[in-house]
Amino acid sequence: MKEHQIIIIGGGTAGITVAAQLLKKDKSLDIAIIEPSEKHYYQPAWTLVGAGTFDMKKTERTEASVMPDEVKWIKEYASSIEPDENKVSLKNGVDVKYEYLIVAPGLSIDLDGVEGLREAMGKDGVCSNYIDPEYTWEVLQNFKGGNALFTQPATPIKCGGAPQKIMYLAAEYFQKHGLADKTNTIFATPGSVIFGVKEFAKTLMKVVNRHNIAVKYFHKLYKIDPKEKKAYYKLTATDDSQCTSINDDDNRVGEEVIGDATMVIKYEMLHLAPPQKSPDFVAKSKIAVQEGGNKGWAEVDHHTLQNPNYPNVFALGDVAALPTAKTGAAVRKQAPVVTENILHMIKNEKKLSDAYQGYSSCPLVTGYGKMVLAEFGYGNKRMSDPLISKFVDVTKENYSMWILKKYGLPYLYWNLMLKGKA
Repeated sequence: MKEHQIIIIGGGTAGITVAAQLLKKDKSLDIAIIEPSEKHYYQPAWTLVGAGTFDMKKTERTEASVMPDEVKWIKEYASSIEPDENKVSLKNGVDVKYEYLIVAPGLSIDLDGVEGLREAMGKDGVCSNYIDPEYTWEVLQNFKGGNALFTQPATPIKCGGAPQKIMYLAAEYFQKHGLADKTNTIFATPGSVIFGVKEFAKTLMKVVNRHNIAVKYFHKLYKIDPKEKKAYYKLTATDDSQCTSINDDDNRVGEEVIGDATMVIKYEMLHLAPPQKSPDFVAKSKIAVQEGGNKGWAEVDHHTLQNPNYPNVFALGDVAALPTAKTGAAVRKQAPVVTENILHMIKNEKKLSDAYQGYSSCPLVTGYGKMVLAEFGYGNKRMSDPLISKFVDVTKENYSMWILKKYGLPYLYWNLMLKGKA
């Protein structure tokens, strides 16, 4: 049986960043990363790929090129976590023991979470930037008019603003190509607001109204009929005025009501953020939340990122059960806390850092050359960077923030964040 001082499950943004930061503090650490993939992707740029304004090839590098030299790379899938035995089992049957475990495998796309989605995805106008942004761009270029439906699941997802970003870009694309008058752009969400932080929601509603986007609240997608090109939703609630939509008073999108709670929308283009879930080997383990709304996600203290039942286990990134957005920006604030706390544990220091305040960031692209930088923490409290805010009102659409999104953040990611420098 192999044994390492620190095992990190996941060689994505969270795993590589925390490994690099640990080694920057102490190169003598014995760290192994369990990661089967040969490729590493900068997924935040996939929104721009889907809108034809970023090269997919520039989002991809080899996993070997981002793996810190001092790390032992275990090229295999984790199949189970046994925290009582300080052990991770691999898909090939090998067990690996650890002193400290950092769980950062990201999340899993659940194509079976919506009836018909697996069969529909990737053809006949059904696309997703989460899966194949190049096909999204193909669909956008071939679109001739009709209902362009953008939808969001009820599950937690990577970057909750992403389903809106591609919609705003698409709406502008339709306008520039003379399709706006032939198109109904629709956003269907199980939520009750366009965005959880009021300062940013106000700006986004201006974008919605500018493009006359029909917003359907309380709409939970449960079925797709790809032959009929219909999306089926369960109506989960209404607001106090019994209102479930805006910018669609005359039902121009042709929404059909079946019974009391089923809504059907036909589409010519359907972009989905598919349902997403915790990886099975995490969800079935003792480190996962066992009940409630976060069931299956890795249980952690919201500020120290330490598992409450297994002190030598930490989790960060998309897999962590935290009441904040699952983004790479969140990882940038989580990784230093995990790094510091692992080092405290190694030195037998009882006091842990509780510095993580739920920070996350959603660069909300609102069109070609326009972006709102939404930064927030627990309780949807705005947490905008004071230096940037001094010069730019980040609650408004800005060209400078677009430049940050398209050029600045990718550079920061590849050259600083993954090297433990930011």
